[in-house]
Amino acid sequence: MDLADPAGPMLVWAGCRVRLDFDGPQLALRFTDGAGQNFFNAEVDGVNTVLGVPEGPDRRVPVPVPPGPGRHHLLLFKRSEAAKGGVRFLGAELAGGAHAWAPSPPAYRLRMEFVGDSITVGACNEDAATDQWDDFRTHNHALSYAHLASQALRADHRAAAVSGMGVATGWVEMKAGQIWDRLYPRPDSPPANLAGWQPDVVLVMLGENDDSFSHARGRPFPAGYAPGLVTLAKSIRTAYPRAHLVLLRGGMFGGARSAPLREAWTAAVGELEAADPAVSHFIFTHWSSTHPRVSDDRAMADELVAWLRRQPFMQEYL
Repeated sequence: MDLADPAGPMLVWAGCRVRLDFDGPQLALRFTDGAGQNFFNAEVDGVNTVLGVPEGPDRRVPVPVPPGPGRHHLLLFKRSEAAKGGVRFLGAELAGGAHAWAPSPPAYRLRMEFVGDSITVGACNEDAATDQWDDFRTHNHALSYAHLASQALRADHRAAAVSGMGVATGWVEMKAGQIWDRLYPRPDSPPANLAGWQPDVVLVMLGENDDSFSHARGRPFPAGYAPGLVTLAKSIRTAYPRAHLVLLRGGMFGGARSAPLREAWTAAVGELEAADPAVSHFIFTHWSSTHPRVSDDRAMADELVAWLRRQPFMQEYL
């Protein structure tokens, strides 16, 4: 989030969360300065509603409240990705005479950050058989492998992920090294406050777009991928000196089957692991020919969580 204006924080990256306890029979959320497509899960007492916030100023979006007296709990979760839209949150509107409370903080066991592309952000995971890029309502980061794994491990969660992004090349102009530590998903963005939120584990999965974009253009796999991944990992290490870094591969065809990507990724991983004992790697067995759907995300999360639970660096958090 961009918290420069405390009365109206910008909800930027997928996975931004707002919590509120309240009573009364009514709830509406107020937004402004919306640009692009912004979709949220608005969960009240475990009942979820998908909210779309229209572009423009001064938007009021009602949220259904389950019947019954007493204290309700709202969890607002940004399900759509940062590169497709952002919006400013102005607060909640309650019924007359109702009350609001700050909820108890979640009992997180650790902090996990994910750096990746469309696979990590959950793009197309609620689509039908064909990937679609017109309506981002069906792109749900809450059911991405990344967020599902974080939930399974009771981890606070952050994701810097952009569809189409690569290390050396990709379907969008921005490169991972330019934006992973930015407040917004663009190279000219102000830096994020990385010192204020230090993860225990950082997981990086990039390379699918380096491979697919190059192949689609009839170009060889980019020579800059392996050194770029090494540089990115070292930048993450500098920002998060106490974190364990996990390099991931898989999820779609390139990560699972591309020999040039596999060879470049393996070279980068070997160099990083030889120099830093707090670097590990994991390769997904499960992959899909389209973008992963929710069932694929669940399978990937299960694989990753099972592996993490066996790692020595994770034992203090279990």
